Amino acid sequence: MRTFRTVRYMPAVATAVAMAAGTLVALAPTPAQAAAGAALPFTSVEAESASGTGTRIGPEYTQGTLASEASGRQAVRLAPGQRVEFTVPRAANAMNVAYSVPDGQSGSLDVYVNGQKLAKSLSVTAKYSYVDTPWIPGAKTHHFYDNARLLLGQNLQPGDKVALQAANVQVTVDVADFEQVAAAAGKPAGAVSVTDKGADPGGQGDSTQAFREAIAAARGGVVWIPPGEYRLTSSLNGVQDVTLQGAGHWHSVVRTSRFIDQSSSSGNVRIKDFAVIGEVTERVDSSPDNFVNGSLGPGSSVSGMWLQHLKVGLWLLGNNDNLVVENNRFLDMTADGLNLNGTARGVRVRNNFLRNQGDDALAMWSLYAPDTNSSFENNTITQPNLANGIAIYGGTDITVKNNLISDTNALGSGIAISNQKFLDPFHPLAGTITVDGNTLVRTGAMNPNWNHPMGALRVDSYDSAIEAQVRITDTTVTDSPYSAFEFVSGSGRGFAAKNITVDGATVRGAGTVVVQAETPGAATFRDVTATGIGAAGVYNCPYPSGSGTFALTDGGGNTGWNSTWSDCSTWPQPGQGNPDPDPGRNLAKGRPATATGSQDVYTPGKAVDGDPNTYWESANHGFPQSLTVDLGAREAVRRLVLKLPPQAVWQARTQTLSVLGSTDGSAWSTVVPAKDHRFDPASGNTVTVPLPAGTNLRHLRLHVTANTGWPAAQFSEVEAYLS
Repeated sequence: MRTFRTVRYMPAVATAVAMAAGTLVALAPTPAQAAAGAALPFTSVEAESASGTGTRIGPEYTQGTLASEASGRQAVRLAPGQRVEFTVPRAANAMNVAYSVPDGQSGSLDVYVNGQKLAKSLSVTAKYSYVDTPWIPGAKTHHFYDNARLLLGQNLQPGDKVALQAANVQVTVDVADFEQVAAAAGKPAGAVSVTDKGADPGGQGDSTQAFREAIAAARGGVVWIPPGEYRLTSSLNGVQDVTLQGAGHWHSVVRTSRFIDQSSSSGNVRIKDFAVIGEVTERVDSSPDNFVNGSLGPGSSVSGMWLQHLKVGLWLLGNNDNLVVENNRFLDMTADGLNLNGTARGVRVRNNFLRNQGDDALAMWSLYAPDTNSSFENNTITQPNLANGIAIYGGTDITVKNNLISDTNALGSGIAISNQKFLDPFHPLAGTITVDGNTLVRTGAMNPNWNHPMGALRVDSYDSAIEAQVRITDTTVTDSPYSAFEFVSGSGRGFAAKNITVDGATVRGAGTVVVQAETPGAATFRDVTATGIGAAGVYNCPYPSGSGTFALTDGGGNTGWNSTWSDCSTWPQPGQGNPDPDPGRNLAKGRPATATGSQDVYTPGKAVDGDPNTYWESANHGFPQSLTVDLGAREAVRRLVLKLPPQAVWQARTQTLSVLGSTDGSAWSTVVPAKDHRFDPASGNTVTVPLPAGTNLRHLRLHVTANTGWPAAQFSEVEAYLS
């Protein structure tokens, strides 16, 4: 809930989940690592894998298109009278359908079970869709889909058929969830029922006061919400030392857009087993249209809830120490699913299902105080249509483990580990950030504000350098439309992304590269295997030019991604391959440059920025000095062009220098022995240095021992060419 600043389709392959005839099924976990994602009580079937008379749309990844927001980036469009028929994958007596209808329209889907039309239909509407957030740069109309559920009134077995037929409006069907819903639970002994305090289970009367009275009467005990629908017209507060319990979230339903809104609580609040369904149709960040806004207090829990049509599920402020949020469903929020908005300590968010969030599905934002020792574990997240699946903005000793994230759409990655602060006082990443055992499927997206893509997993030194230890282990990346791992300073200020290790990753399909390094920093990669890479193994082009280098250390066991994108002046496009270098292109332009020293603002990057009027100057009175440029890949360089600023004020001078080369940045050899080179403004202050035939290097070093015009080494441009 903050302000943020056409791809080739690649078929899915097995990861910790698999698409078996269009059915999402969990694979058996390996002994070494638990399966990613939540243990869910339902099985999802993609509409595009079903039979029927509709029209398949997608696959598509372009922001603002209907297919791009769909699960698997595909769906089935039904005109009135057309149908899609699902084969039931498990015992079920209920279904939930993700769908979209054209803006401003409503209607229904007729439901057929084994050819027999049910008396009940499934209502569909655009009321909660087509959200606009013009204050978020890069956002377009989004949130095209919605979810609708139905108890079928009979028990179905695997292999039975359920058909959905558009009755009176065009409907695009994305996915159907089939579930066996248990009978309504009974009232716990000693519980205070909201109906005893006057609540209306028919949903007509206002039950707000009845809920308040039941909560006050049940302090230390249980408030019982019997089967039925209850309408609340204002939020609850003063909720502490009490359990709010329903008969199951298919049976007990509370209709309100603001359930609990309180700044503090003594804690021990248990909320479980009912649904809260709101009426939020637009995102208004100044309105607390949330299931929980504020604090539940220490030692609280939220479990077994169905949360839908809200702005945010839980926007948590204040003391929520040791909160547990588990086994819930978050559907159709216009902003975050859950946000730990600072001060969270020991919070566990696990085994939840989140679909169609309008911002980060799960986020920690360390504003005012750091989130500490908290975790997101074994959650299944699909289709966040603006921002990230999981985002960690600052915090200390945070864990993101065994989550399954799929189909991010715009302005986000599957997982973002970031020092983007948004507001002050912000607490950057600290301690150890553990990112372990996560599976990312079709995640990453084009960022229209940057005009370049975001990777499936992003480490972002947006507002400050990464000082925490970031440990990324056992990651599976499948069919990323762009890169697998991105290291960036999203503000464009070149803060370092460092102290990073990536161990044991499997990349099965990336549209562009495995590693997208766009800022100075360092990372070590071990046992990272990649197949199906669209352009090259590595894009290593830190920005701004001259800000420093990104050191990528090969820790061993890496396979399938040893090539480097050859041209930092262009972005790799999905599936295009790594083009042969243009023999007329300056290979050094924009490449990482380092030096033995610099004088004042005359930093090494000035020698490769393409501007002959800016220059690098070494530390004065300290020969010898050297400038080193990483060309990004081994190149058959045949000619160097060395420049000083062309203005006449730069009087003629002679610099004595040699040229050295290396393929690995460690072992160096002399390419051209030391020689005097005269720079004269009368001839443009330019010197050409031919290199011998057979020269093949990645790292280019100019070693300067003298300068007759100034007691330092100086270059305004170092250019390298293949001919």
